Amino acid sequence: MMKRASKEIGFLFIYGAGLERQVWERTAKELECPYLLADFPMRSEPYETRRELTLEDYSTHVRKQVNEWEVERFVIVAHSLGGVVAMQAASEFSDRLAGFIAVGAAIPKAGGSFLSTLPLPKRWMMSLILKKMGTKPPEKSIRAGLCNDLTEEDSARIVRRFVPESVRVYTDPVESSLPNVPKLYVKLDKDKAFSPALQDKMILRLAPNRVANLNAGHLPMLGDPVGLRRMLLEFLSELK
Repeated sequence: MMKRASKEIGFLFIYGAGLERQVWERTAKELECPYLLADFPMRSEPYETRRELTLEDYSTHVRKQVNEWEVERFVIVAHSLGGVVAMQAASEFSDRLAGFIAVGAAIPKAGGSFLSTLPLPKRWMMSLILKKMGTKPPEKSIRAGLCNDLTEEDSARIVRRFVPESVRVYTDPVESSLPNVPKLYVKLDKDKAFSPALQDKMILRLAPNRVANLNAGHLPMLGDPVGLRRMLLEFLSELK
């Protein structure tokens, strides 16, 4: 994380379900601009203390980190479930937000939740799984969905350090809309967790200025950090 007074445009990175802010480090470390690796609330606490957190709790925690960040303007880079957290948080920063980049991110309709972005049969199934089994998938599912193009070392780390989220971050409606800023959707062509066809629906909802295809799975910040960083910097150059 880089925190400093700056008139440069920075990047605010928001990860997806089960991850940690360090997942962005390979992508962020070569950036020659300010960046903030945002964290979700109570990350090191036992799950029982976090299970009742709401989507607003998540977004409030992100806002707090941004309010302490001495960067005047920034671009949100939101991944997967982080899309709904970013949308809920972004409205407060209409005067600072320079752009929005969705990386295989969930983009619900107005008043919709993360669950609402899924096709109906999968939505019913996931709703049942959340109620019965919670928000940590079995190792086999994590490896197949999140890690299909990663090394064994990275896959094992994702499985070992996977952090279950609260149920409500999946089910609470997003009550805010994004400010009118330039938008990019990074479509992940090898994504097994959030399929390219499903991403096409998210693209229609976001109505980005541009779509960039990346030949990577669900975690491009690990699978292709160089390619992802190149896309972020190209977007940033278009803002200047």
